[in-house]
This record gives sequence, C-alpha cells and structure tokens, in this order.
Amino acid sequence: MASAVKSNILTVLKEYSLITLGMLMYVIAWTVFLIPNNLVGGGVSGFSAMLQYATQGVLKSGYTYFIINVVLLVIGLFTLGKQFGFKTVYAIVITSIGLNVFQDLIPYEICQSLAVANGKLISCMMGGLLVGVGIGISMSVGGCSGGTDIIALIVNKYRNISVGKMILIMDVVIILGSLLMPSYTQEGELLPFADKVSNVVYGLILVFLTSTSIDLYLSGAKQSNQLFILSSKYVEIADHITNDIHRGVTVLDGEGWFTKNPTKVIMCIVSKAETNVVLRYVKTIDDKAFVSVSTVGAVYGKGFEKIKGETQKK
Repeated sequence: MASAVKSNILTVLKEYSLITLGMLMYVIAWTVFLIPNNLVGGGVSGFSAMLQYATQGVLKSGYTYFIINVVLLVIGLFTLGKQFGFKTVYAIVITSIGLNVFQDLIPYEICQSLAVANGKLISCMMGGLLVGVGIGISMSVGGCSGGTDIIALIVNKYRNISVGKMILIMDVVIILGSLLMPSYTQEGELLPFADKVSNVVYGLILVFLTSTSIDLYLSGAKQSNQLFILSSKYVEIADHITNDIHRGVTVLDGEGWFTKNPTKVIMCIVSKAETNVVLRYVKTIDDKAFVSVSTVGAVYGKGFEKIKGETQKK
C-alpha cells in the first residue's frame, strides 16, 4: 500500500514537473524570440500578443491569455475530464504569469542580442521549435497550454485527426487576422503594412514549425515496439513481462522448419522505453534466445491508445 502511494506521488510529481518545463519553454519562446520582433502566431497566445502590440504594451499578453483560456477551459472540463482540466489549469496559470513576468524579468539586451540581432527568420525558427516541443511535453502527460490546444484535443478525442494539423488550421486563420489590427513596436513606432504582411509569412512559418514539432514529439513518445521472442525458457520470460512490466503477452505455437521441432513464440507490445528492459532481462535468462523487434506506429487497446470515433448503433 505504501509503495503504491509513493509510486503515485512520484508519478504526479513527474507529470507536473514536465508540464512546468514545457510551459517555461513556451514562455521563453514568446518573451525572448517572438514578442521582441513583433512576430505574430496562432492560438490564444498569438491573439494575445497582437492585442499587446495594438495597445503599445498596455495590455500585456498574459492577461488576455488567461481570460480567454478560462472560457475555453470550462468547455474542456466537460469534454476532456476533471483530471485533464486540473493539469491544464496549472499550465495556463504558469503560462499566464510567465508571459507577464518574463517580459520584465529578462533584460532587454538579451532579447536584442538573441532575437532581434539575429533577424526575424532565426527568431521564428527558434520560437516555433521551443513552442512545439514545450506543448508536446505538456500534452504527453495530459496537460496543454490551453487555447486552440483544448479545441484540438477535443477533436482528437473523437476523431483520428492529428493534433498538430488541427492547431495549424486554426492558427492560420488567426494569423491572417493580424493584418486588420494595428501593431506598435516596443519603441512605440507603428509597424508599416508591408512589415505586417511579412510578419504574416513569418507567422505561417512559425505555426508550421510548431505543429510539426508537436506531431514529431508526440508520435515519438507514443511509438511502441512489437517483440517476438523464441526461447525454451518462455514461461519465465512471459511471467516477467506480465508481472513486472505489466504488459500483455501472447504465446504462439510455432515450428522450426529446419529442425521440425515445435517451439513457443512470445509476442508482446511494449513502449520504446520498456524495450531495453525486456531485452536485458531476456539476456539474463536465456542469452541464446532469438528476439525480433519492430516498430509499430500506433497501438490501440488496454494499456495503450483508445480507438477514437463514435460507434454506430445498429
């Protein structure tokens, strides 16, 4: 009982630590690379940044980000569950505070040397990668930065549509809307329309990099391996996988075609992180075992992903 409680506490700490890390990467991307360059982006953060530019910094992005997300969060709570909602509340609070505090905390000279001096393209690329990986880290443990992420996850819950692709579509609409809003630099100068058009192009590059980074991170985190293990000590190996790693095992009947001897084949699917654990254990039990490992793109069922989509009633 005590070990189970300790394990649950460690799991919760790990999840919230990863959410914190992901959201800090998200905040740094905006406050260091994007906002100093008056770059626009998608989602609530992009819209909030546009309002900050339009009000010459009077309405900081963190305030707008928080208010809009509270509304969307209520919708997410009813659709995605209380546990998801609580993690997202934490992520939204961390991000909202960070967007306001970091703009004053990070010295102006650092933003100038890292972002403005290197040009908008480099800043756009750095910001897009940081935002995408940050969101991906948070989503991998059940949280997100809110906004369009909530809408994307709601759609992803019921349809097998890429989260990154959904975010991309919504972000493009928001970025194009920036052409209709005035934009002032940090020095108080009104941005010419030609510069706003170029910022739209940078914004599209930004959301493309963000959505690609999210998909690459999430697909890499969710990829699993399928193992076929041939060993005379299959009972001990199968028991270990079932009892210690808590993964399902199927034992198949086989026949060695050269020897014509019957054999047992263990088939199991484990995560990439668990693969090395299984292989090390197999080696300690039977160093002559034959093991085949192949990557599977998606696994649906108990212990893995749920099949999305509504079932039709007959």
